Parts: sequence; C-alpha cells; structure tokens
Amino acid sequence: MSALYMIVGTLVALGVLVTFHEFGHFWVARRCGVKVLRFSVGFGMPLLRWHDRRGTEFVIAAIPLGGYVKMLDEREGNVAVEELDQSFNRKSVRQRIAIVAAGPIANFLLALVFFWGLAILGSQQVRPVIGEVEVGSIAAKAGLSAGQEIVAVDGEPTSGWAAVNLQLVRRLGETGALQVMVREQGATVDSPRQLELDKWLKGADEPDPIRSLGIRPWRPALPPVLAELDPKGPAQAAGLKTGDRLLALDGQALNDWQQVVDWVRAHPDSKIVLQVEREGAQIDLPVTLARRGESNAPSGYLGAGVKAVDWPPEMLREVSYGPLEAIGEGARRTWTMSVLTLESLKKMLFGELSVKNLSGPITIAKVAGASAQSGMADFLNFLAYLSISLGVLNLLPIPVLDGGHLLFYLIEWARGRPLSDRVQGWGMQIGISLVVGVMLLALVNDLGRL
Repeated sequence: MSALYMIVGTLVALGVLVTFHEFGHFWVARRCGVKVLRFSVGFGMPLLRWHDRRGTEFVIAAIPLGGYVKMLDEREGNVAVEELDQSFNRKSVRQRIAIVAAGPIANFLLALVFFWGLAILGSQQVRPVIGEVEVGSIAAKAGLSAGQEIVAVDGEPTSGWAAVNLQLVRRLGETGALQVMVREQGATVDSPRQLELDKWLKGADEPDPIRSLGIRPWRPALPPVLAELDPKGPAQAAGLKTGDRLLALDGQALNDWQQVVDWVRAHPDSKIVLQVEREGAQIDLPVTLARRGESNAPSGYLGAGVKAVDWPPEMLREVSYGPLEAIGEGARRTWTMSVLTLESLKKMLFGELSVKNLSGPITIAKVAGASAQSGMADFLNFLAYLSISLGVLNLLPIPVLDGGHLLFYLIEWARGRPLSDRVQGWGMQIGISLVVGVMLLALVNDLGRL
C-alpha cells in the first residue's frame, strides 16, 4: 500500500505544482497578448491532447517531471506577418519579465493558499516542554532544565516542537547567541536563556537540531513491549516476536522504550543480548544490530517498534485561525519557508550546511507517499513546502531557469538593449551544466539514503 501512496502522491504533487506553475506563465502571457502554442504538463509522448478556441494545444505527456508553455517566438521559427504582434520576443521588457516571473509567483501563491487552508483547519500540537537536558550540553550551560516550556526562539513564538525545530534549522552552521524564552511550570512570566553556538552542526549530513542542543522533548513513557517488527530487520532475524517485553539490554534494566532507542542508535553493527519476557518466561536473545545512515554518521537499527500511548490533554494544544487571520498566517509561513530555503542554499554554497541535505526525485517521492498516507493535512503541508522550493529554485539567477531569463531581461532593461546572442549562449551552457550537476548530486544523495 505504501508503494501505491508513493506513486499516487508523487503524481498528484507534481501534477498540481507543475500545472499551477505553468498556468502562471500561460495566464500572464495571454494577458500580455502573446499567442500560446502549447501548454504541456509533462514531457515526452503525449497521452492526452486537445485545443481551445484560440488554437492553444493542451497536452498531458508521459513523463511527469515538469512541464512547459510554448509561446509564439520569432527566435524559434517563422512567424506570419499578421501574428508578429502576438510574438513573445516583440513584447516590451516589462511584459516579458511579468510573463517569466508569473510561474514562480504562482507557486508562492499556491503555497499561501495551502497554508491558509491548514490554518483554518487547525492542528493539534504537542507543547514544547523539555523532558530532559543532557549534562554538559549547550542547553545545560544556558540553564535550560526539565519541565520548562520553550515559548519562543529568536523572538519567534513556538506553539509546538515543529516550530522550535524550524527556528533552530535557520541557525544551522552559525556562530553566535541563540535566544530562547522559557516558561517554568505553573509560572505566568517568561524568562530568557541564551545558548552559545559555535559553527553549530556545520557540515552535518543529517542534523538533529533539538537533540544536538542536549534537549529531549517530554513525552509519555512507552512500555518496551514490541508491537511491530521489520520483516528484514535484526529483531525479526534474532527471533523476537510482537508482544515480547524487553527487560534488559546487555544486563541494563529497561523501563522505557526510549532507553532502547538511545542505546541502539549509538551502537551500529554491535552485538547485544536482549532479555525478553514472553508468555511468562524469561529468555535471552543475541541480536546483531544493523547500520543505517551515512558512513561518517551512522546509527544503529533494531527493526522493532512499540505501540503508541495517548498524550495527556494538558500537553496538547489546539491551534487554529479564522478565515481572515489565516491569510496573515499563510503569508507569514510562506515568507518564512521561502527565506529558509534561500538561506539553506546559501549555507550549502559556503559549506555551512552539507550538500548531502539536498534531495532529489527519489526522496521527494518517498516523502510524498508518506505524507499522503499520513493524511490530507500532512499532504497539503508537503505540497506547500514543495511549491515554495519550486518557486525559489526557479528564481535563482541561473540561465535556463526562470531566474536566468529574468536576469537577462533586467540587464536589457537597464542597458537599453539585450545581451548579445553569444553571451546569452554562454550563459545557457553554464546554466545547463549547473542544473545537470545539481540534479546528479541530488540523485546521488537519494541513492545514498536508500
């Protein structure tokens, strides 16, 4: 079933985002008097095609990895004299800028609409209450302690752990003070804490911001009773069964599932002995843990899970907005994620963030499937993030992307005449090389994650 979710989720995500992006170009081109020859969603062999009353051909093609809008243009073929005024290249610089910019802008507007809908629907969030602080950690040195609730990070309110993580991600690779506001249990006044960062998680392949500060979020205790097993995991191979209660790991008594998780993660490829209670009897089972993750930052893997328990009502909060308030919330989230995407790209460029965090089509497909399977709200959230990424990436000043065309047109606007065909040709060659290189890097990262 997960494979079906992945296929359907990916097709829906790419179909919606690409169609909306290209519709932005199409709609503004029509308003500027440009004749649109073809509106294609996907590449390759057409699966479905039709024409409208203006002669535009609409196509749904076999390879759903993008799309395009083909406009009448003298640079791409002969144009009849009576249609010259409908040619893209005959339009003013401002009109061409508007047409090219419309695609990415459409993606930002779509993300805003998704975030607006999610804000109205509301969500149940776990209050960001600290459960444990590691001795000697960055958080401990700043005076954070168990029981405190994180109410703001760098001045931004944090209603749940997702908001805390988002604000921390913005500081990856940086040096300086991280400002955190906390509220003690039962208190009504917030107090500031200052965490000192020094090239924090710079170049980390799989950064875990909250954990790296030494913070463990509060959560209800999980009895170490197995409820699920990976058919190909070490636990299944060692003979563990659902319903088994883990009593000890290498002689260390176990009272909570998190103890198992922490120990296993830190010991990839290790051989351990689990003491298990099964049907009233106690047995010892040797297990060889597997290894997961990048070679320089691996984690252990047991291949077992436990049943979730209900959260206490006081640890949850409902967050929702009215229709008008949701517009502001949608705009704020769209802006925040757009800036974060740009900052992340800059940090990758300067080595503050590992390029291994760059994801390609395989990871996108996996996340699309997981979010679709998780529910409509998670899928809409994923679509909004992906739409923002598509908008930001297309605005980068790289020839062959929308941003590259905008760069050429802005230069033409400033100097009163376009760059020479030779210069634009060089730019296109460089742009193609960059785009292909980044795509290959993203694909290599995807294969590494597999």
